[in-house]
Amino acid sequence: MRSFVDLDRTFGGQPARLGVTLARLDVGRGREELYRDQLPELLGVLATETRVASITASSAIEGVTVAPARLEGLVEPGVERRFRSRNEREFAGYRDAIDEIMRATELEPVTLPYILHLHRQLFRFTDGGGGRLKTNENLIVSYEHGFREVLFTPPPPSQAEFLLRGLVERYAETAASGGAHPVLLIGAFILDFLAIHPVADGNGRLARLLTTHLLLQRGYGVSRYASVEQRMFETKNVYYAALYESQRGWHEATHTIWPWIDYLVATLADAYDDFEARVAARRNLVGLSKQKRVRRYVLEHAPRVFRMRDIRSALPGVSDPTIRLVLADLHRAGLIEVNEQTGGRGPRAAWTRLDPAPDAQR
Repeated sequence: MRSFVDLDRTFGGQPARLGVTLARLDVGRGREELYRDQLPELLGVLATETRVASITASSAIEGVTVAPARLEGLVEPGVERRFRSRNEREFAGYRDAIDEIMRATELEPVTLPYILHLHRQLFRFTDGGGGRLKTNENLIVSYEHGFREVLFTPPPPSQAEFLLRGLVERYAETAASGGAHPVLLIGAFILDFLAIHPVADGNGRLARLLTTHLLLQRGYGVSRYASVEQRMFETKNVYYAALYESQRGWHEATHTIWPWIDYLVATLADAYDDFEARVAARRNLVGLSKQKRVRRYVLEHAPRVFRMRDIRSALPGVSDPTIRLVLADLHRAGLIEVNEQTGGRGPRAAWTRLDPAPDAQR
């Protein structure tokens, strides 16, 4: 809770450049509300695509990965299935936790019991460990230079509950009073949460779940339509560097939140830019024949590795025979190829988009 001890010191030195980016976020939030009213079906399609990317990326940041051939079955919620590894169990746990947040009609206040509930969701398919605060010291270490280097020492287990309760209470009070821009307060909350490192395993994933939860509470729903977690995965080294830089001096409350806030705000602004671009691109499909819509979607908007279900979700009303016809044409033209890592052809086959010739998309 160190970032909320002296609000003037923590937030008083806001860099001028941040004001411009925060204004972009607020404009993006306004346009998001407009799109929800005007284009609900399109946003539903974007949300379906983003969900898979976010579950996969947030898990991968912590080294929790699953085989591509298993991905399609694991992202779908439902009855418990036979998992092949602990990674698959943890992947499914994150799936259920983020789905609960995204589908909630009214988000719960962030409290210690709620945080432990999310943690229990993360590890619901493993052999215990979820829903409890840490009981042993958990150092944040790096092996980047070939040896074990302690980057940050979180508070001991004996202080975890006290600090986490204090953080939750002070964040709620500051947010209610409008003590700073909502995104700055969320960023400070997450910084302190990760410094406390309150659970034995899953702190990073839990922090990203809480980030999404708190942003949605304040009306910033971009993570539904453009994966913030994917951007964090792609810039993982910068993500960790910004966190560690802002945690220097945290125990003494002499730290600066701005390296971490700079990173978080820039990541959210990039996500809003991508959201706008995806909405504009999908609008451009209107008026085209079904075959041309499939062709343009595959070449310009689909994930680089995609499946039939991606096209079905993005282009409701286009039949499977039409999709297969276009895929066959693109394959003959050398613009896509079957992704053999997913098991070759069949119901779960995936395709990879290749770099097209300059005139291929005309």
